[in-house]
Amino acid sequence: MGISIGRLSVATGVKVPTIRYYEQIGLLPEGVRDKGNHRRYDETTVRRLLFIRQARDLGFAIHAIRDLLRMADAPRSPCEGLGDAAAKHLADVRERIARLRALEAELTRLEGEYRHGQSVESRLLSVVAPGSKGRQAEA
Repeated sequence: MGISIGRLSVATGVKVPTIRYYEQIGLLPEGVRDKGNHRRYDETTVRRLLFIRQARDLGFAIHAIRDLLRMADAPRSPCEGLGDAAAKHLADVRERIARLRALEAELTRLEGEYRHGQSVESRLLSVVAPGSKGRQAEA
């Protein structure tokens, strides 16, 4: 019949209050009530919650996750605005990748200089800060 909210929490690493919150705001369907009036969740909900958690870990806002889930829920239907939403999210992802590459390059440089005992000038703050023009353009 499905798993309890506690087991859903353990399986996904998402706390029970957060699962309830996601239900309240419509990101997750409410669990089906069993005879004892306890919520039960199926494998589809487990996968959906894992997606939400990963998206949150990657820094996506709730509204962006809602858009992505709408696209996942209707992969073949031409929903108005989803193409624009996909393009915006793609631009956001590409920006994050560029910032991560810049961070990787700076950490690689620092690691090499530390290893060789060189004096190190760290540019981490300028690389990581959103909107920074630091070494990001070099990546």
